[in-house]
Amino acid sequence: MTDALGWRLKLGVVTPSVNTVVQPEYDDMRPRGVTNHIARIHIANWVTDDDNDFAGLVGDIDRGVDDAVARVLTCEPDCVVLGVSIEAVWGDPEAGNGIQDRLRARFGDGLRLVHAGDAIPAALRAVGVDDGPIGVLTPYQPGSEPHLRAFVESCGYDLQTAVHLRCPTAVQIAHTTGETIRRELSVIAEKRPRAIVQFGANMAVGRIAAEAEQWLGLPVLAVNTATYWYALRSNGIDDQAEGFGRLMAHH
Repeated sequence: MTDALGWRLKLGVVTPSVNTVVQPEYDDMRPRGVTNHIARIHIANWVTDDDNDFAGLVGDIDRGVDDAVARVLTCEPDCVVLGVSIEAVWGDPEAGNGIQDRLRARFGDGLRLVHAGDAIPAALRAVGVDDGPIGVLTPYQPGSEPHLRAFVESCGYDLQTAVHLRCPTAVQIAHTTGETIRRELSVIAEKRPRAIVQFGANMAVGRIAAEAEQWLGLPVLAVNTATYWYALRSNGIDDQAEGFGRLMAHH
């Protein structure tokens, strides 16, 4: 017998305790017969107004991932989704795969992990962007840019423009206004990249990105949309949905 509500797919989702965006955005994209089960990575509400503090936040998240995965595995999900984007690229373009290897060593080779490091290049290819310049929008400090550049280049793209909003605390990433996001997407689009990618899973960009694609005339990929899309597609769920951009609607 299968789960009464998650009869097609059960996703275990691990995300920081300060994150108020991943859970509602994932639930908004959830098809019938798919369920999302959240485990929180316990961290403090870090002040992140300089690069050293931001690096401390990333380290805090990394130290808590394993225990959060242990908790969510008790509901026997089909797949675990890492609902935090910077963790998948920090320090190494293949950081996400390193986390997967670490988790498999602890929990078994059968553990399946979806993370932004795999989802973003897959999403770019799905919307027809195989190479060339891309722009990036983040809530992070500028010190994150070398990590993002290394990741983007490892995927075969050029980082043309990066805008970092320098959010003062981890919780306040979720306070970023739609007006700010729209303004900065327009700034990035002025140089006409082939696509814009947004990092920062606690920044609510999914629906704004879908709108922006219409008036910017290029793909705008929000990290939560790309990661959840990849989790669905890599588990054989092909349902399309409106309201989250061309990726969810057509691919």
